Amino acid sequence: YAYFQRMLFGTSKLVTEYINRGEGYDKVRKVYSVNIVYFSLGSGKDIVYHGKTEFRGIHQGDVLELTPFQKQTFKVDSVSQLYPEYYILKVNDFNQVARSPLEEWIYYMNTGDIPDSATAPGLDEARQRLKLDKMTKEELNAYYRHLDNIVILRDNIYTERAEGRAEGRAEGHAEGRAEGLMEGRMEEKREMVHNMKSLNIPLDTISQVTGLSIEEIKSL
Repeated sequence: YAYFQRMLFGTSKLVTEYINRGEGYDKVRKVYSVNIVYFSLGSGKDIVYHGKTEFRGIHQGDVLELTPFQKQTFKVDSVSQLYPEYYILKVNDFNQVARSPLEEWIYYMNTGDIPDSATAPGLDEARQRLKLDKMTKEELNAYYRHLDNIVILRDNIYTERAEGRAEGRAEGHAEGRAEGLMEGRMEEKREMVHNMKSLNIPLDTISQVTGLSIEEIKSL
């Protein structure tokens, strides 16, 4: 029931921890407090709340502003930008279709699922992570072996190309060098394709690694 005070304590602790003794108050850092709650907090209809500090006149009702010098010095436009800001995401209360990137994240945190239509930054990485988490231990080991094989094959290609260029330069003649490199590269690719096929690597992956079309790969 004292979660609001907990939020205040957390931000206050960060403010004091990130300033060294003897430093001026101009070194106080801005703190953002993002709170993802899975329980009923307060009384309200929204799912996302934002809190900030303002100083409003009791008699005139005006908001206390920074002077031009303060704006230039602190690189902010308002007093509230110097103080901690709070965001509260009430995940359990979200029961609608996600329309914004923030709502897509809330939907994911509430359900554990990411719709194919979701485009919020970071969700694609989370989607890939979910795929890995759903794999069995054997499937995960096979997947990592597959990635390791691709890295090794690419490294072999780059190494052999570099060696081929070095040998070509040693031969001296530009025409002979070009022909030798071309033949050497094709032979490298043939061997590479053969090895990748033996590992049951998908044709589209082989195409990405070697630069050959799927039709060319099938013919080798």
